[in-house]
Amino acid sequence: MKQQIARISLIVKDYDEAIEFYTKKLNFKLLQDTPLNDNKRWVIVSPPGNTSGCSLLLAKASSEEQETRIGNQTGGRVFLFLFTENFWRDYENMTAQQISFIREPSVEEYGTVAVFEDLYGNLWDLIEPNQNFTS
Repeated sequence: MKQQIARISLIVKDYDEAIEFYTKKLNFKLLQDTPLNDNKRWVIVSPPGNTSGCSLLLAKASSEEQETRIGNQTGGRVFLFLFTENFWRDYENMTAQQISFIREPSVEEYGTVAVFEDLYGNLWDLIEPNQNFTS
């Protein structure tokens, strides 16, 4: 049996501002934006070069409880891990786009890493893994 995680749902405040952040600041590709009804859309974004891997489903909060989770879906822990083959290129591009890094770059056993926030405050690791690190 073969299985894989295809999508991760990310709760957002507004579809259009989330699309703009991910496509303009992080250079993600907008793979799909399909209206489902007056209030709900099927919005999928993915990092550049990610042709068959996991992507994000941007899901607009539809209740007060969901709104409380915007920006803190994991209780303050790093939520998502963005792997890159060129850490310093991406770090410099993200800094130029005024992405907020809350932990500066460091070299760890597994690779070069820094922690940044998305537009709502979710924490991400930007990682260039070492060759011997299992992804």
